[in-house]
Amino acid sequence: MKKLLLLASWLPLMAVAQDKGMHFEHGTSWAEVKAKAKAENKYIFVDCYTTWCGPCKYMSANIFPQESVGNFMNARYINVKVQMDQTDKDGEDVKKWYTDARQIEKDYSIRAYPTFLVFGPDGQIVDRQVGGADAEQFIERCAASLEPAKQYYPQLAKYQGGQRDTAFLRKLAYLALEKYDQANANAVAKDYLSQQKDLYTPVNINFVSKFTQSSKDPGFDMFLHHADKVNKVLGAGKAEEKVLAIAANEEVYPRLRTKDNTAPDWAGIEKDVKAKYPAIAEELILKSKVRYYVFTKDADHAVTSIVAYMKKYGHKADPQSLNEYAWTIFEKCNDAKCIEEALEWSKRSFKDNEIPAFMDTYANLLYKAGKKSDALVWEEKAMNKADGDEKKNYESTLEKMKKGEKYWD
Repeated sequence: MKKLLLLASWLPLMAVAQDKGMHFEHGTSWAEVKAKAKAENKYIFVDCYTTWCGPCKYMSANIFPQESVGNFMNARYINVKVQMDQTDKDGEDVKKWYTDARQIEKDYSIRAYPTFLVFGPDGQIVDRQVGGADAEQFIERCAASLEPAKQYYPQLAKYQGGQRDTAFLRKLAYLALEKYDQANANAVAKDYLSQQKDLYTPVNINFVSKFTQSSKDPGFDMFLHHADKVNKVLGAGKAEEKVLAIAANEEVYPRLRTKDNTAPDWAGIEKDVKAKYPAIAEELILKSKVRYYVFTKDADHAVTSIVAYMKKYGHKADPQSLNEYAWTIFEKCNDAKCIEEALEWSKRSFKDNEIPAFMDTYANLLYKAGKKSDALVWEEKAMNKADGDEKKNYESTLEKMKKGEKYWD
């Protein structure tokens, strides 16, 4: 009896705890949600999620249940969750939304998750948000979605209605990009650029950089043939970096996956790239080989490709690449000379910013090189700068180092 009484006393407290966060509608249809919003004069917040999306799960488990979030959202929004994928485990509540989910996905070009759609009390779309956020950022974004001047779709309607002044077009193009509306972002950007007499002003170079994603985009020629002008604004090597990325996506990566899973025709790829982009062909092929062999876990070729690339183009490698290459050497190479070279790359990776993961790589290389005392010092530094699971991992590595264990293949 005491147990039953104790349980009964906890039930109201549990209900209070559950009510603190966002309240989502259940067992309703899209038509009923819109009708309720109209009757209560509230906006509609739609969480478009999938069952496999990590950030979606994070928002549901850590942000939506917070009291501050619930207080803000429940007072202003009718909240609804819409599952965008379909699984064998879906219940009837999810299945009844299948048709509406497909229509929502089509109408609003949802390509990333989570995407949050905001509708006015009249049921008309007014804004969208993409990606997770902490509680404060989330509330701030949802507050902005209530302000007509900050809503995306009313601005897009002005464009579709004929507004074409350059300041408006530039602002809208950036906004469309932020909202993951790539088709409209490209269309608005094209209209903006068509009005510009000088594309090489700092404002326009920065703008073009954001909207150059393929060799067919207007800005590609700028980066390919006028790198000096672009780099004066964006920084040394930025134009070449953009051209390399685009050329890789268009000329190399599509040819790396063969139908019969045979090795790529590197000679054929290199020949074609040299014909089209002779100035960057060698660098592009070397960098592509690194990426391919690391991805396919071909240790010998990965190490050979990394060493070859770094020997000629290592001065161009950014901190992230330096760390990745150094870690691959730690895992895959047992040659002393190779490890010494990787130590230099690794040290460069965190010279301007002591990122714990990069320092951990350096410590591991020192340990593998037989420099145990130095390795212990750097692993402890990495551990002290880290937190959470990362800190625990470094603690574990530090203990293995102290014991003199060999923990790599």
